[in-house]
Amino acid sequence: MLKEEFRTHTSYSGQDRFLSFPIFVFFLASVVALTLDRMLETVSFRQMIDLAHLSAFIYGLSVGTFGMMGRQYLERRYGRSNYLIAMPFLLPISFKKTFLGIYLRDAIFYIVLLLIPATCGLLLASPVMGYSYVSIGLFFSAILMTFLLGLSMSFLASVIYIRSIRWFVAFTCLIVFLFSLHGAFRLLPLEVLIPSLGFQTSVQPFGSEIGSAAIFAAASILATVVMTVLSYTLVEIRMTMSTQSYPETLPRYHNRIPFFKGLSRTLAAKEFVDLRRSGTLAKMTFSFILPLLFLSFTAWFVNYGLSIPVGFNTVFYAAMVGFIGVLMYSWLNNIDLAEYYSLIPVTVPQLIRVRVAVFLILTLGISAVFVVAIAILNHETRYLWLALIVMFVTSLYMVLVLAYLTGLKTNTFLFDTKILARFSIMSFMPDVCLAILSFSIAYDWTVALAGLSLVLSSMFITSLILYKGIESKWSGTPFGE
Repeated sequence: MLKEEFRTHTSYSGQDRFLSFPIFVFFLASVVALTLDRMLETVSFRQMIDLAHLSAFIYGLSVGTFGMMGRQYLERRYGRSNYLIAMPFLLPISFKKTFLGIYLRDAIFYIVLLLIPATCGLLLASPVMGYSYVSIGLFFSAILMTFLLGLSMSFLASVIYIRSIRWFVAFTCLIVFLFSLHGAFRLLPLEVLIPSLGFQTSVQPFGSEIGSAAIFAAASILATVVMTVLSYTLVEIRMTMSTQSYPETLPRYHNRIPFFKGLSRTLAAKEFVDLRRSGTLAKMTFSFILPLLFLSFTAWFVNYGLSIPVGFNTVFYAAMVGFIGVLMYSWLNNIDLAEYYSLIPVTVPQLIRVRVAVFLILTLGISAVFVVAIAILNHETRYLWLALIVMFVTSLYMVLVLAYLTGLKTNTFLFDTKILARFSIMSFMPDVCLAILSFSIAYDWTVALAGLSLVLSSMFITSLILYKGIESKWSGTPFGE
């Protein structure tokens, strides 16, 4: 399974470029470690540790959603990519063992891909900065336990989702409720929810409470094992592919989008039919709304929970919504194998442009609702008009950058360090400018507005250039590998 995952990624980006991704993480971690003292001037070390563990936990949650993809993998077993999860149909192996193998595969794969290179980057900087090797080792152990906790929790949630959506909603609400008890009411310490954080704060460089550290480590490992065993137990023995029939919906969707013309209108209607047929729309909405809720909680938690006067406002929030929404584009490229489009008179640039338009239709309404809500909650409706413009331009810019660089294979091409570096630069610079200018609104409205106008104009012009460049970059590219 590890070889399958490796081949899947290298088949698109190439082996050399894919293997350079851990090197990129290694050097990035080294730079962060070398500049840590400067960061500690504004944020305490404990707050940075809390943020690191929350990030590792969320990262584990995102990796563990493979359980929801089981039926999608099975649908593709007769395509060009024959996944090992479909082997129980052909070989004497159970789905339980197959899913457990996928769980272990993803755990090992992403630990080697990200966590180990990041830790090595910290070790490289330790002689210069005077960091303790023991502390770095303990930090890696704690982060590893946090990552596995999130991974096992997400695996359990995804398996519950396969069996019962109602129980999945109940499980998700329970997790949100428990974290709300900490963030909103301070009734639960964060160490109770993430025991590995308690382990971290009980050992170097925070202390040397061996007994307390052992209890927290045991609790974290036990929780991970229990959720993994439950997931293994609840996995469906066989996933049967159900057949569903629907009335003809393509003409109806075709009539609802008169602003598309010609072949683009038919392709866009097909995209909406595919979203409904595959059930991906609900997953896309959940994966989009959840980060927005987390962003709202983070902004509130930093301002009021940690009492750090960062100065988040509605304009800043609108910019972040635009950047987060770009994740939805990758979902559109993951519904079906693109190879099937080789059978119809469609080009890759045509499909890319249609999916960009579908992305905007799906995301702009939800994004606008969140921006309006945050403006009302923060009593900043005076900034609402500007925030909506920022949200729209940022969403348009980000999806066109991603579409131009990755085409129809977003998830895989982002592991190409060359493409990832270009995407990081093209997204990081406007993001920083918008963040800084949004913070300055309260101090100098005129300068902030002039700066925002310049940045947004540059992003909009760049978006037009990228949109036109899709044709030249991707024309002649086949839909197949």
